[in-house]
Amino acid sequence: MALRAYFAGMDSRRPEQTLELLEPDFRFLIALPGKEVTGTSREDFAAYIAGRNPVDRTHEILRHSRDGDLETVYGVVTEGGGYTGSFHSAAVLSPGGLIARYQAFFTVSFQLIDWAGDRSRV
Repeated sequence: MALRAYFAGMDSRRPEQTLELLEPDFRFLIALPGKEVTGTSREDFAAYIAGRNPVDRTHEILRHSRDGDLETVYGVVTEGGGYTGSFHSAAVLSPGGLIARYQAFFTVSFQLIDWAGDRSRV
């Protein structure tokens, strides 16, 4: 599943390795509280990665599915082991298995699926 590899790369000490999973004309939308980040290329995504704050962040996938070329995941984000928010992401894969399109929504105010981890920050 491409999104599992994507999140593993983004959570690693070398998130730039995630770029290898993307098509050159990769398009994306990342909706965060109060702002959206968009781009139309792998280079735009590299700029997004370079601008992220380096923290002990983990994306814990609670649900995932695939239907043809569409993958979806739902999970929670933790920083330093504590709950930060939840996310719902989808990707369309190219015939070669790379991520061609990506859309993510992150919220700090709602959980679609309860998380069994540390809820001290919920």
